[in-house]
Amino acid sequence: MTDRIADLIGPSLEAMGYALVRVQLSGSKQQRLQVMAERKSDGGMTVEDCAEISRMLSTLLDVEDPLPGEYSLEVSSPGIDRPLTRLEDFNRFAGLEAKVETRLPIDGRRRFKGRLEGTEGDNIRLTSEAGPVTLSFADIAKAKLILTDELLALAAQQQEAEAQ
Repeated sequence: MTDRIADLIGPSLEAMGYALVRVQLSGSKQQRLQVMAERKSDGGMTVEDCAEISRMLSTLLDVEDPLPGEYSLEVSSPGIDRPLTRLEDFNRFAGLEAKVETRLPIDGRRRFKGRLEGTEGDNIRLTSEAGPVTLSFADIAKAKLILTDELLALAAQQQEAEAQ
């Protein structure tokens, strides 16, 4: 269902200058559709950006009606300890710490933590405490950056650059 929604809204977000990061559906009684996006130009996101996207998506989703029943729409930025959902994210954030969980165990493990080393074809590379690890992007269930002093410093630099 979320793939269908991503396919439906992705082109409109792209046309507005945003990149779709993730679509997530949660809740049983009251469903919540979370759309996570960022500006293509700089990866940033403001409250005004979220409001603009929310207005567009509300109209689009009302017309297309991809979800049965009632739901609430939430538009958000990926945040500082963002999920890594696209192959290019693993290159963009190379050098930073991340947690990665695979769909099935690899050498008896499903959870990996380490410094991102980028990609090699359709594989991601990271250096964990146990040494270098290569994982197929297709095998990744979820991945996200870990909040570290290094990540906070990078975020502060980006905010400073945006302010100028």
